[in-house]
This record gives sequence, C-alpha cells and structure tokens, in this order.
Amino acid sequence: MSQTESRRALREFIELLKEVDERWAGPEWNLQSDDDVAEAHRALMHMVEGGIGSFFEYTPERPRFYRIVSPSRKFTGDNGDAIYHDAPLRDDLRYRIRGRMAGAVYVSFTLELDTTDGSIARKTGGVLNDTMFDVADDGSFEIFLGGEARDRNWLPLTTGASRVTSRHYFEEEDCVAADPTRNLALEIECLDETPPPPRPDDASVAAGIRRAIRFVRSRTLEMPPMSEAEQPPFVSRIPNRFPAPVTPGDFGLAAFDAAYSMAPYVIGPDQALVMRARWPECRFANVCLWNRFQQTYDYANRTVSLNRTQARLEDDGSVRIVIAHRDPGVANWLDTEGRPFGVVFWRFMLPEGEIATPTAEVVSFSALRSDPSSG
Repeated sequence: MSQTESRRALREFIELLKEVDERWAGPEWNLQSDDDVAEAHRALMHMVEGGIGSFFEYTPERPRFYRIVSPSRKFTGDNGDAIYHDAPLRDDLRYRIRGRMAGAVYVSFTLELDTTDGSIARKTGGVLNDTMFDVADDGSFEIFLGGEARDRNWLPLTTGASRVTSRHYFEEEDCVAADPTRNLALEIECLDETPPPPRPDDASVAAGIRRAIRFVRSRTLEMPPMSEAEQPPFVSRIPNRFPAPVTPGDFGLAAFDAAYSMAPYVIGPDQALVMRARWPECRFANVCLWNRFQQTYDYANRTVSLNRTQARLEDDGSVRIVIAHRDPGVANWLDTEGRPFGVVFWRFMLPEGEIATPTAEVVSFSALRSDPSSG
C-alpha cells in the first residue's frame, strides 16, 4: 500500500478522533456519565461535519457561502432565531456580496481572523451591519470587502482576514433556523481575476483533511472545560446568576454590535428557574438554552428559546420566563429536555441605553403551578 500524503493525513484524522474520544469525551473534561459521553460524541460528529463542509474544499479565490449550523449540525453557540453562513477570504483580494434581508430584523457581516488552517477564530476584524449598507425596497443589498475605501457598503480586509460570517436574525413566531424553505440568496464573488483552481491531487486532498483536523482540534482538545477556561465578562461561572449584559469586543465568533449575558442553570427534578428581565430598545433580543458544548436544545420540536415576538409580557412590561423539566402550564416555558443543568444565553443586537441584568430564582415546581399570577 502506497504511503501517500493524503493517507497520512487521513490517519492523523483518525488518531485525532481517538484522542478526542479518550480525553475530551471523558473525565479530563469533567464528563462522567454515559449520557455525558454520548452528548460529547454527538457534538464531535457535528463538528466533523462542519469542518469538512467549511474547510475541506477551500477556494477563497472562488468562494461560496456555506450554512454554518442547522437543526442537525450545531456548534459554537447556534441560535434557533438566526441563520448563519460563512465563506473563505484572502485579505489581498476584493469581493462583492449580494443578498437580501429576507424578513430579518438584523443582518451583519463579520470578518474572522487567522482561520485559514481551519482554526477557530480568536478575534474578529470588523463588522458591517445593515445600518452601514443600503437596502433596496425589495430587501436586496450589495456590499464590498477589500479594495479602495467606500463611504458605505464596504468593509476593509484587515491583515489576517480569512473568513466572513453572515448573521440574519429574525423575530417570528416560529424558529426560522428550523425552516428549510428560508432562502437568503447570498452570493459572494471575487472581483480580482484569478485562474481556475487546479484539479484535486494528493497534496491538496491532504491539506483539506488537515484543515478539517484543525477545525475539530481547535474546538475540542484546545478548548479547556468551561469551569477552567478564562471567560469573557458576559459569562458567569455561578449557576442561576447572570452578569450584566456587555458587548464582547473583538472576542472570536462574536458580534461587535451585540450585548450578551450567559450563565449556567442548575435545577432539581421538582424545581424550576424563574427568570425576569426587560427587553431593551434594540434590533433583536432572545434567550435560548444550550448544552455544555454550546449546542442549542431541540428548537425544531420543543420550545427552548424565546424572542420578543414569542414571549408574553407582564402587565408592567417585563418578561417572566420559566425554565422547567416539564410543562408547568404557564406562559413563556423553556423546556430543559429533562437536563438538570445547561447554559442560558441572552442576546441583544444593536442595544440602545442601559440593559437591565436578568435575574433568576429557583422555586419548587408545585409552588409555580399554584401561583395565580403565573398564567
């Protein structure tokens, strides 16, 4: 059997999967039960699919937008009210993007830095949201990346810019990410003349496999357990206690123009978590539930997130949201799928003014059902 470079790369991928199984899906990453391990393996398979889809074939000279996450492919903090795409770039080329709002209440394009080898972005290099580009009456738009500066509809390609991420956020009754018919008609075109890519060969296939390896490794073995990792200020380590919502700065894979607040929840089998908040003035807001691997719960079949259209307000304009293992018969119930712990994530896009910090209180399930104000 010949020892080609692609065969060596494939075996490296196999060895990585073995190491991820033995270390990341085990006690070293605080995983103890059989269910913990199964969930880690599910997250791993989603990342393998994402790495192959995003990075195995890699042509920044002839890019195409790829849908990053879906109901069956989740990683790095997906969202049932959003549709995300990305495409590879070179910082020395010029690009034109065409698309449409498609009913979204917020659209943006963010540059990710230093991802050429498949690594997870550690920093972002600029954002262009729909206040910075012109939208036609039919919702269509055209923007440019790189090249000469423009007053609007343009984003410079800073050194290291290697990927562009699009965000379309929706506030509708149903989670749009579960709708297979929602087409954003996103196109990206390189404006510089480049030759057609060469046909695949041993070297290019090996390089593609190794980019997929980096994609998986940087999101597993190179990500310490949440309890040990240095967290940004919008992340709480204390269960059921939220930090003040803040913007993430240039934190990798985050949006410059959003405010976030995130905390783990922990509730017993006969308990519920009652959260209270006020929606700020902003373009989009929602709250969703993740597992420890930053995968949303099953938004296609359960209520695991709420946006401002879906949530029922209290008489004073606040919002009361209940996290519980079974339906308590109250408004704004988020279904834990029976998980005793997980992560709660609040998003506020283009917020104006101060955002009230969400609060949370653990209560007994029976007390919640007997509360006359909980309907």
